[in-house]
Amino acid sequence: MTITCQQLLQNHSQAWHEATVHPFLEQLPLLAIEPRQFNTWLVQDYLFVVEFTRMVARVLANAPAHHFDILLAGLSALKDELNWFKEKAAERQLNLKTEKQPTCWEYCQYMESLAAMPYPVQATALWAIEFAYNQGWQLPGSMPEPYKEFAERWGNPGFTEYVKLLEQQADESLQNASENMQKQAEAAFLNVARLEKDFWQMAIDAE
Repeated sequence: MTITCQQLLQNHSQAWHEATVHPFLEQLPLLAIEPRQFNTWLVQDYLFVVEFTRMVARVLANAPAHHFDILLAGLSALKDELNWFKEKAAERQLNLKTEKQPTCWEYCQYMESLAAMPYPVQATALWAIEFAYNQGWQLPGSMPEPYKEFAERWGNPGFTEYVKLLEQQADESLQNASENMQKQAEAAFLNVARLEKDFWQMAIDAE
């Protein structure tokens, strides 16, 4: 039986919950996150997005031509996002030219390793990464300043629609995938869920 993105969410609901509902996110609306914790997240997330951009480019290289429009739109948005991160870091006087923390490094290495995977696995991982952010920033509800624009960046209706389109492309690619590819896609989904949870925790644990 062909697996779908929705089935992955249903079959691994606990892992997905831990990836998208985390004390870091829950404490933001309460203004209970320390500046050092949020600043750690911001800098490390910028470093992550640099490598994520490279990952999306590799996914595009393997994608069927009729998937190009959605992926190119995502790459265009990432250009704006990287510049936005630089602006936010400048506002907070943060140095983006720093080392990746171990959790960020592991996530970036994992994204690089996906280059060796078939397209259905890559498409599933891409959807999972974007959906994790979409849900992570939506689920806490209304976000106060100074975090409102961060929540709106990944929780806005346009980004939600983009994630739905990625889901459709992942499902389409899985439809004709071999059983082994589907197992690899499921493993990718679980890896993303684990790494997302660990990334939030890295910010909470910031010294």
